[in-house]
Amino acid sequence: MIAGLYKGVLLAVLIGLLSYVLAPVIPYVNGVLLSFAVGVLLGNVVDIPKQFVSGIKFSSSKLLEIAIVLLAFGISFTKIAAIGLSKFVLIALMILVLLLLTILLAKRMKGTEATQWMVGFGTAICGSSAIAALAPTVTKNTEETGVAIAIVNLLGSVGMVLIPITLGYLNLSETDASVLIGAGLHSVGNVAGAGFMMTDSIGEQALTIKMARVALLSPAIILFNIMARTGGKKKTVWSYLKLPPYLWAFIAITILVSIFDIPQEFLNPMKELGDIFLIIAMAAIGLKISIRQLVKDGQRSILFGLVIFGVQLVLIGLLLLVL
Repeated sequence: MIAGLYKGVLLAVLIGLLSYVLAPVIPYVNGVLLSFAVGVLLGNVVDIPKQFVSGIKFSSSKLLEIAIVLLAFGISFTKIAAIGLSKFVLIALMILVLLLLTILLAKRMKGTEATQWMVGFGTAICGSSAIAALAPTVTKNTEETGVAIAIVNLLGSVGMVLIPITLGYLNLSETDASVLIGAGLHSVGNVAGAGFMMTDSIGEQALTIKMARVALLSPAIILFNIMARTGGKKKTVWSYLKLPPYLWAFIAITILVSIFDIPQEFLNPMKELGDIFLIIAMAAIGLKISIRQLVKDGQRSILFGLVIFGVQLVLIGLLLLVL
């Protein structure tokens, strides 16, 4: 079994590690997006031999689950307390509305429902990591996961550049600008890029707000599956607590990190290892995707992502006026 996997796993690892090394020196590109893009390009230019298929499939599923578990070491509920009650209420309301809107719009906009669910969920929480965590509960098709990740990274990158430029023309306080960036952009990298592009103070505040969103990932997965009834209408609310083992491990680690004072010398390498596994898994997912299929299936989902992203920014603006 292992002998049949190593070729595909090795290919994904090579692409992933190369992307991990090169991403920091390429502007506006993170390791996840670069690895995914290289995988898609290679998978469509080169005829991948059949003996690689099982290893690629393993990397796109099992290595993805390992990545999710390791990423939990970078999440702590204490981040919620750090931002204050009013900002937490704003973030929680925004996430709840976006998840509800994601479910409602996915039923009405033509397209792949699972892909649109993941796009909406990734927009509401934390981009690629959120999509990766939700994906196994809503689809068995890793190509749909890849499409969702590609869309969220694309929109997040565009937002990272345009939002700071737009805020430069608006008379907002540093606090309000931090909330808009931290609560509005998709990934941690997007938030850091946009925030520090303005000022160090805005960057630091925006990242704190963003990490509060990330800390809500576990309850958001459970809530979304209940609201979307992903397992079918006959499932009860309690049955949605029967999560895959990797998600229970994710939740358990998050709770432990939040309760106990675990040294950063341990947490940081574990989180970094999770990032590496995620990048490798994205390479494998990219290798399985057809560009023709991506263009065909992705157009409606891009429109869906734009709508959700636009609503998110408007909603944050309205909540800032109220709270």
